[in-house]
Amino acid sequence: MIKLDIVNRVAERTGVPKMKAEQAVDALFHSMKEALARGERIELRGFGVFVVKPRKRGVGRNPRTGEEVAIPSGKTIRFKPGKELQAHGFDGEDDGHDHDEDRDHEGGGGTESSTRDADPPDPDVRSEI
Repeated sequence: MIKLDIVNRVAERTGVPKMKAEQAVDALFHSMKEALARGERIELRGFGVFVVKPRKRGVGRNPRTGEEVAIPSGKTIRFKPGKELQAHGFDGEDDGHDHDEDRDHEGGGGTESSTRDADPPDPDVRSEI
């Protein structure tokens, strides 16, 4: 589902024109982005909770050259599904799917080369991006 699908569903369910529905969806996303940027927790009862967590700094490797690359500390956003989503099979546990791979396929700024072509990672080196 993309943003346009959300706008269309809001317009259908509420009966408001699509322009108004788009403005409402944009306002919601804008407010959420601002709150997360301030480090605030967003709790949507029955849906889930978005929290900003610190990310440790570490060392990764350039897959092409094998050269060590410093990964700065930063922040990441985590989502924990609420009880209603959990009742639909979303338990918040790792489903074994490589979510980094999803980012690669979504145009996440990757290059043609893939980390799958690289040597296996050194278990002593943290490669979180």
